[in-house]
Amino acid sequence: MGTPTGVDEYLAGLPVRQRAVLQRLRETIGAAAPRATETISYNMPTFRLDGRFLVSFAAFKNHCSLFPASQAVLEAHGKELEPYFSGKGTLRFTVDEPIPTVLVRKIVRIRIRELTEDS
Repeated sequence: MGTPTGVDEYLAGLPVRQRAVLQRLRETIGAAAPRATETISYNMPTFRLDGRFLVSFAAFKNHCSLFPASQAVLEAHGKELEPYFSGKGTLRFTVDEPIPTVLVRKIVRIRIRELTEDS
């Protein structure tokens, strides 16, 4: 697959199970951040709020990742994130054990708060 031009194209290029998990993730993020816009950045689906990075996600061979890129997210939900934490700002999960929807909503709310407080 070449460089995708949009999130739909990105998802269409994935295996069925990864596509389903990431589509659910996409819907959860979109519902938690209805003013956010979708784009492709660094070849990954990315949500931006008022032009600023909110979160992104991606599929890899044996896992998927969510990139909240935020110390505040890690500080607020460190214990809940431990099973997924894979380095600075990266949460790693599998299609068999995706990040719970409730936790994704919490992450997005913190990121929105960070962005709106920084404005």
